[in-house]
Amino acid sequence: MSTAIDAHVRLDTHPTHPSAVQAVVTGSEAHVALVALEAAEWSVAATNVLVLARIDHEEPHWAKDAAEHLRAEGIAVEITPRLQDAMNQEWTWADYPMPWCTRSEIREVSNQAQKIHDDIRHGHLLIHAHAHDGHTTVAVGTYLHASGKSVYLHGENHLRQIADTFDSPAQALLAFEKVHAAEMRPGPAPLTDTERAAIAALSVFDVTARAQPSRPATETVPVHLADAGNHDALLETFIGSHGDWQKWRTWSDHTTHAIHESQTLRIERVHEADSREAAWTVAAYETPVSDRMWHLTATGTTPAPVIQALLLHLAEGEAWDTAMGSPVTEKAVTAATQPLTDAGWEHTVDGRWIRWTNPSRDAGIRFDAFAAHQPNSNLTTWTIWAGPGIDHPAWTVTASPYTPASLLADLSETLAHDTGTRRAQPAGRARTNRLTTTMPAAAPATAGTAARSR
Repeated sequence: MSTAIDAHVRLDTHPTHPSAVQAVVTGSEAHVALVALEAAEWSVAATNVLVLARIDHEEPHWAKDAAEHLRAEGIAVEITPRLQDAMNQEWTWADYPMPWCTRSEIREVSNQAQKIHDDIRHGHLLIHAHAHDGHTTVAVGTYLHASGKSVYLHGENHLRQIADTFDSPAQALLAFEKVHAAEMRPGPAPLTDTERAAIAALSVFDVTARAQPSRPATETVPVHLADAGNHDALLETFIGSHGDWQKWRTWSDHTTHAIHESQTLRIERVHEADSREAAWTVAAYETPVSDRMWHLTATGTTPAPVIQALLLHLAEGEAWDTAMGSPVTEKAVTAATQPLTDAGWEHTVDGRWIRWTNPSRDAGIRFDAFAAHQPNSNLTTWTIWAGPGIDHPAWTVTASPYTPASLLADLSETLAHDTGTRRAQPAGRARTNRLTTTMPAAAPATAGTAARSR
């Protein structure tokens, strides 16, 4: 049994990178843990703070491996709940080009690509030239250590591999030029978005990672005034708690897709959308290959309880209760908004618009009767909003004509009766209806493109 070492390692998710992990090391023998982590390719970001940021998004797996080795050496390791959730998660690359590989084999391919990336970044592998072969980036380079072998590289990010080896740089360059003379460029290729994000993560130090961070005071408010909270964490918790949903990763780090096992209900979460644009898109389909029946979007500033109500409804499996082509009847509209009527919200009709507005007039739902009967147009049928006015909202949820009345009723119920929390505002400062968020918003994408991803 290993002798206990006076070192404590706290592992947590990175403050800005979606998959990176940070380690904060304390104790009189902290240097022992620091050396062990650096040997495992963790990078020093600040005094006693290290970061594991990879191009294959496998940081939680390797952080778990590091934790096991540290504990075996007698070093205490603390893993935060949110990182533990990430460690327990299983996800699959969408459209992986080597479908015959098992999950462990995919991880090994990615790890080899990571080693190539690290060798280039640390100057161990000198890239002489690169080109684009019409499908991906290719390059030729030479290792500067004892072996001195020259290599032909094929692919980008987690798919980059050594496709061939040569005895000398001259031999490698001649072979490379013979195939790629027209596209050949000197030196390494520009960094990909994934590589830039991983490198940038190494210079970010989360000052909130101290042992006992102080939390800002919060206050209970009507749900439409609540903070957005951590939308990414809400999605991760939803997927982790519902085995009939699976997360898919695309080639972009900016978007996560979750797909129901039936393949007919899909969620798209864009991580850094503009606050006025859709950060969430939910879409339902009659069959996995049909056109979508309905869709709903929500901005990144939407209060956490509203997003939770949406996800809860999706988990209950009642999202398929609208038949394609069925008209939006008066009965359906009444059912969708009954909680607002019961709560005494003001009900007005103005031409094609039917509105329900709360007593303080800073939240409401608008139904567009004209759009409801134009299913093939891009017009929004339902708009749920809060803020100074519907034309200048702090957040919005929009829905298409065939969105189930039961789902809209759940959101109406939440809006009419639920409460949430937000950071308490300093005394003496005038309150506004503008929401604050603890996570950056994200850029929209169309859930209809998620058919075979996430």
